[in-house]
Amino acid sequence: MPKSNYSVGDPKAEKMIQDLVDFCGNDAAPDLIKEILTTVVKMGLEHKDRGDFKLTNNTLKELRHAFRVFLPYREKRKVVIFGSARTPESDPSYRMAQDTAQALVDKGHMIITGAGGGVMEAANRGAGRENSFGINIKLPKEQRANLHIEGDSKLMQFKYFFTRKLMFIKESDATILFPGGFGTLDEGFENLTLFQTGKCMPRPILLAEPENGTYWESFVRQFEEELLSRGYISSIDMNLFHIVHSAEEAVQHIEDYYRYYHSLRYVNEFTVLRFTRALTPAVLDYLNHEFQDILCTGNFQASDALEAEKAHNEFPDLPRLVFQFNKQDYGRLNEMILWINRNLT
Repeated sequence: MPKSNYSVGDPKAEKMIQDLVDFCGNDAAPDLIKEILTTVVKMGLEHKDRGDFKLTNNTLKELRHAFRVFLPYREKRKVVIFGSARTPESDPSYRMAQDTAQALVDKGHMIITGAGGGVMEAANRGAGRENSFGINIKLPKEQRANLHIEGDSKLMQFKYFFTRKLMFIKESDATILFPGGFGTLDEGFENLTLFQTGKCMPRPILLAEPENGTYWESFVRQFEEELLSRGYISSIDMNLFHIVHSAEEAVQHIEDYYRYYHSLRYVNEFTVLRFTRALTPAVLDYLNHEFQDILCTGNFQASDALEAEKAHNEFPDLPRLVFQFNKQDYGRLNEMILWINRNLT
């Protein structure tokens, strides 16, 4: 929400900022453009550390470029696939990643990877250039983009891990993690943490490995024996992810997740879930009986688009489920979304 009193405090500077806002001619967010420019001027007046300016400058440039690349494809759902850059082509995980990406593209999805070798290469290979994005990272020992995304206009180069990781989450609708090293685990735990704390939208998070694999099963045992038993996580948090052992199972889980569920939006104190089919009275009765524990107050109610959504033309024709969520039990929220998808007919 823009701050109405956020300013440099100098009439001359305020006029120059407003002139730049007018020059942009952007009627979608003139208030936010003004705040961005105000922040830049305030930094220029208050700060002298060149390193901080370099960080801010590079961050803004990386985000601007990535937004521009993804913008034409915002209407298509995308799946981000993570896994080791060292996985050889002979590894069953390589073939499973390739098959999963290809099958997802056949269902209308696009694929995002870290653009490197191994599992990332397999996913870009399965998706093909037309349906691939690559979000590469610049390292001291350069990570070269794989041949299936190299030179493509949808390949992006990032200096910072934090901006790169932001784009992985922001621009995707589902996450698939194949076995990998520290980088894969970093992405996996960040996905789980962001979902657990409500800092990303609900999404399928799939831990994928071929049949009889032990990689993710051993991690889940650790979750249960060490984290859950000590109270570091709750049993509800175990609902944030799902293990799959085949490309078919991975694709089916993602398709099922978005069978009727469309998206989530917060409007003041209300949480709004949008669906592609209206919720029946029987479904509402069940939710109000079985999922009351995730409400702060009130009940689950079917609704049309709220006024704040209509003002921005946010899917005005989709039916809604509106409620006052406690913004704590995201595992239960995920469980509820899955239940609705299975039972709404």
